[in-house]
Amino acid sequence: MTKKRLSVLKTYKLYINGKYPRTESGRYLTVKDHKGGFVANICHASRKDFRESVVAARGALGGWSGRTAFNRGQILYRMAEMMETRRRDFEAALVDIAGYSAEDAEAEVDAAVDRLVWYAGWSDKFTQVFGSTNPVSSPHFNFTTPEPTGVITVFSPKNAPLLGLVSAVAPVIVAGNTAVLIVENDAPTVAIDFAEVLNNSDLPGGVINILTGKRDELLGHVAGHKDVDGVLCFGPTAEQKKEIALEAADTVKRVKFYDDPDAKGWRADDQQSPYRIMPFVEFKTAWHPIGA
Repeated sequence: MTKKRLSVLKTYKLYINGKYPRTESGRYLTVKDHKGGFVANICHASRKDFRESVVAARGALGGWSGRTAFNRGQILYRMAEMMETRRRDFEAALVDIAGYSAEDAEAEVDAAVDRLVWYAGWSDKFTQVFGSTNPVSSPHFNFTTPEPTGVITVFSPKNAPLLGLVSAVAPVIVAGNTAVLIVENDAPTVAIDFAEVLNNSDLPGGVINILTGKRDELLGHVAGHKDVDGVLCFGPTAEQKKEIALEAADTVKRVKFYDDPDAKGWRADDQQSPYRIMPFVEFKTAWHPIGA
């Protein structure tokens, strides 16, 4: 006689510094499928969780930005490979939780994989496109090159749980920045599944940190945090824009807002561009004397 067994339910935690801690607050949010059925409880990240993520991102910044652009591109490509192997899991989550059709779920995973490959290809090219050799009226070489801004907090899109997430974070890290993602949408478990892709892609711990929680609760704290160098927010309300701008002004943060199109809109070609890399780079100009 075949023994009956209990299935092992998955525990969804945060992703900080390459590890999966529970929130220090002990709070949780309930995730339901598109029919209202229970799926899982996920961590409701706190301000302290965010601060721990910033410490991790700052610690990883030197190593990540110090890697060659080619190597960063290799790691993004590896992320695409790992996502391809997990595609059935992502498709199932998009169908069961977000209410996608099977065709739309397949299309979103395809687009997410392709977008990672696309940005991987730009890793060692955007510096050539946006950098310059400058004419000067003295016997010097003069070069301008883009460098990463630093630690960037990303309020991820609420639409397209997988593709929106990838489209938000890939241009940030490809330039050498590190990121803290704050995820609030109808299928937040997808973000933690994405963390498992990151963990198997040779991405150093701390380069991407993922928190599930409430945007409004963390907004002001994030924008005012003195060790955050930039804030990227998708689909903010007018009040959220105002709060971010006011809090970020005290520490002169880079701030960028983008719209949050619907799931099909995220697949459009205009949602991927090397210009999406530019908001979080700084331009350094160097002078070098011309030898005899």
